[in-house]
Amino acid sequence: MNKKILSILKYLVLLGIAFGLLSLAFKGVDLRKIAAEISGANLYWLAASIAVSLIAFASRAYRWNILIEPLGYKPSFMNTTYSLMIGYLANLALPRLGEVTRCASLSKAEKLPFNRLLGTVIVERVVDVISLLICLVLTAVIEYNRLGNFLMDSIVTPLSEKVTPLFITLAVAGIILLTGIIFWAMKKKDSTGMSKIVHLVTGLIDGLRSIGQLKRPWAFVAHTLLIWTMYFFMAYLAFFSLPVTSNLSWSAGMFILVVGGFGMAAPVQGGIGAYHLLVSQGLILYGLSPQDGLAFATLLHSSQLLVVIFFGAISFLLLFLATKDMPDEYVGENQN
Repeated sequence: MNKKILSILKYLVLLGIAFGLLSLAFKGVDLRKIAAEISGANLYWLAASIAVSLIAFASRAYRWNILIEPLGYKPSFMNTTYSLMIGYLANLALPRLGEVTRCASLSKAEKLPFNRLLGTVIVERVVDVISLLICLVLTAVIEYNRLGNFLMDSIVTPLSEKVTPLFITLAVAGIILLTGIIFWAMKKKDSTGMSKIVHLVTGLIDGLRSIGQLKRPWAFVAHTLLIWTMYFFMAYLAFFSLPVTSNLSWSAGMFILVVGGFGMAAPVQGGIGAYHLLVSQGLILYGLSPQDGLAFATLLHSSQLLVVIFFGAISFLLLFLATKDMPDEYVGENQN
């Protein structure tokens, strides 16, 4: 089957799942009342939530540069930021497409090897998963009496039963496949196709090794802490934008950080549906009605969605204008 048709089918299936989850989340609630709650939101607090999310984006771009440094390249902070936002925008089309897109964007803008950039992004994703799991443990400890059952039933148990075996299976399959490719490539050294595969795998491994060769490890740790702190404040400050959530505690903000993170990590475009379902159901534990929980989840998710669309589109335009007249022989001032 044509690759283009397969991509379209994949997009439609995932979009269908997203809207199925969204329908499940909104089942039995009054949409007009939710719209009325959202329309009365305090825009100053919502703007503060958006502002800290922009700080997180900038810090994430800077942290990516720190990961790229050991490879011998120094891309500009602006180009890295543009590429990151373009990646977030691409994730609205297909989950995980953003990782490839942002590497391709920065590769074109700075004339850096795509395969090495992809390795650094994989490292970054592993660090993010570890960070989210740490936040999960902290939240479970702090709010165990309130959230223990919810976290176990909605996140930990499904992960242990489905994600972990799947992850192990994929990891083993990936190692076997990678080993097979390497041995095959070694026997076919004269093959152009195999040469390209070897080049891709070698660069990818170099990118993965960057975490162990950081020139500024403490800066990397500091920016990781800053990113997740800003994610926390993104949710916590948004509480004050609605009267029904304005009295929620900082521990509730930690809870939204965790369940929202898992919702956004779901394999659907932009976490649509999964985010709304997890956040709204979780907020019921804090005394909110399903309607109020959905109002908050919709407000926060929609505001971040608009941020990604706006700044992603602007970044795409700025990066395009910056690179469209770039001569092919340009190798950039940033390479050593």
